[in-house]
Amino acid sequence: MTYRAKKNFVSILPYAVWMAMMILLPATPECYAARTLVTLIILLPCLFYLEHHHGVIHRNSTFKPELVWGVLVGMLVLAIWVWPEQFDWYRKWCIYGDGGTAAVDESEMVYKIVRLLGSAFVISIAEELFFRRWLMRFAGFWLMVALFAVEHDRWLVGAIAGMLYGWLALRKGLLSAIIAHVTTNLALGLYVLETGNWQFW
Repeated sequence: MTYRAKKNFVSILPYAVWMAMMILLPATPECYAARTLVTLIILLPCLFYLEHHHGVIHRNSTFKPELVWGVLVGMLVLAIWVWPEQFDWYRKWCIYGDGGTAAVDESEMVYKIVRLLGSAFVISIAEELFFRRWLMRFAGFWLMVALFAVEHDRWLVGAIAGMLYGWLALRKGLLSAIIAHVTTNLALGLYVLETGNWQFW
């Protein structure tokens, strides 16, 4: 495998495994936990390879600006994700499917915590490697945004999130985009657990 092909492979693999398991396995809390564990096992060596050999995660000498930008954009995406739910037109035209709402609502707390951690620290990072690290370079900014929108049932806010994460990756680096995505998913998960708005999960 060539140098470039190996970089692309480790950027794609965690997300590809996640999606394959999502398609092949039932949408149950137990399967979500299995998907999270398997993807994490694959994600960690991929992250290590990218950082150790290519320094693609953290290139700057200081961590603070990346953290600040990531948290700010992450919280902005959270607000954009939650706020439009109050409008009838948004619920009618900008959301498709019901997701695993009932299964998550009825699951034991341990599976809710696994979902919180998996959403915040596993799939968000896998998505950033795939969408912002690989796809945006391979296919361009706007195709990345379109595919990121299609991946989410809330396609309109998914597109806006894709634009914001993509802008952050281009301007501030991939680490900032990862921090932003982790922030959004972690805060959204905590919001869901606190309010019982399971439609977001």
